[in-house]
Amino acid sequence: MAQAQRLYLLDTNVLMHDPTALFRFDEHDIFLPMVVLEELDAAKKGLSEVSRNVRQVSRFIGQMVTHGDNLEQGVPLKLPEGVDLQAGTGRLFFQTAALENGKGLIGDSGLADNQILQAALSLRQVQPEREIILVSKDINLRIKAAIHGVRAEDYHNDRALDDLSLLYPGIENLDNRFWETYPIRDSWTEGHRTYYRLSRTPGDEWHPNQCLCLEGENGLEALVNKVEEQEFVIRVAEDFRGQNRSVWGINARNTEQNLALNLLMDPDVDFVTLMGTAGTGKTLLTLAAALAQTLDDQIYREIIMTRATVSVGEEIGYLPGTEEEKMTPWMGALTDNLEVLTEPETANDQWGRAATNELLAKRIKIRSMNFMRGRTFFNRFVIIDEAQNLTPKQMKTLLTRAGPGTKMICLGNVEQIDTPYLTETTSGLTFAVDRFKHWAHSGHITLRRGERSRLADFASEAL
Repeated sequence: MAQAQRLYLLDTNVLMHDPTALFRFDEHDIFLPMVVLEELDAAKKGLSEVSRNVRQVSRFIGQMVTHGDNLEQGVPLKLPEGVDLQAGTGRLFFQTAALENGKGLIGDSGLADNQILQAALSLRQVQPEREIILVSKDINLRIKAAIHGVRAEDYHNDRALDDLSLLYPGIENLDNRFWETYPIRDSWTEGHRTYYRLSRTPGDEWHPNQCLCLEGENGLEALVNKVEEQEFVIRVAEDFRGQNRSVWGINARNTEQNLALNLLMDPDVDFVTLMGTAGTGKTLLTLAAALAQTLDDQIYREIIMTRATVSVGEEIGYLPGTEEEKMTPWMGALTDNLEVLTEPETANDQWGRAATNELLAKRIKIRSMNFMRGRTFFNRFVIIDEAQNLTPKQMKTLLTRAGPGTKMICLGNVEQIDTPYLTETTSGLTFAVDRFKHWAHSGHITLRRGERSRLADFASEAL
């Protein structure tokens, strides 16, 4: 006997988080209580991402419900045009009558979560032959459901990965058998760079611009240049540790930083993501590379800095001034590093520092994310700080602003997410790292070694 279709009862926060959640349950049916529709209606006004998602859900439902439909029998979950998903075969049901154990079709008292739970309990009584599953991102509601014996699950389709430990690290520490496992087919020098063509082995997995590190006497720091079916090409990394090869006066202090600078200084890499805890040098390395390529090499016209304005503590109210002046308090990490980079060689060279700051003010622009939609950046070096606080949709909005000749850098630490409802596996930064790892013009590295100070290193480990 075929198993009955499941009936998924969706909480409002699931639809607010992902408008396409209606179409992600394959052959199973969806049930929306009346209180969910009421909450959607109350949240549709505004310019926030949640409000936009709610309006999109309403449009999806409006396209599925047509005049003359028998809503008690449900409506087919038809994919709207432009939604690139696999079509499900289930139906969408609405609450069309008072619940068996409810107080009325529209409750006028009690919490909305309790009304959603009542709907689940009533469905279990009315349709005992079906498996009723409550889907919510609210942990407390899932706990309440478990107490009442209702099966409740989190919404998983918004995750880039099942576990953060599966995230692509961008750097591979090789063992001493590397050269035996991957024999050299060919080697050559091109443009002061050394390349090796290596044979692949069954089951290996290499990605373009993946960083390779081999310790020991035959040590190697390299990046994967090209990946083909039977072979791959690596190029030896440039050494940015010596004073003769510094980047705007900054030298790499460890292998990770050296490989990160190779990605940041490569004009063929359009998108770089740097992840790591506080003190690993993400911001300083990025700014040094930006200044060197904008002011010295003149590859880019100007530097644009932005970040998600999510507070760690209480809000301090509205900030006066222009867009750049309002963003200045949020960009403290960038301005602190700029002071290090513009420090004069002698303490008395204040005139030189003033001239440098005046030059930087013309070439570095601080912009708010709120006004990014619709813009296009040509030949810009764009730095997105605190990218772990971005949703996947916000990340897409920013990355699609890139025009010809633009390089974008995302910095962040997924262990310090301040945005509500975002986790390590649903952050836009995690999505970007996972989705771009196969692209030939992107690179990623997770920095783990702190270089800020002994106090910062100990605090990061002990607290």
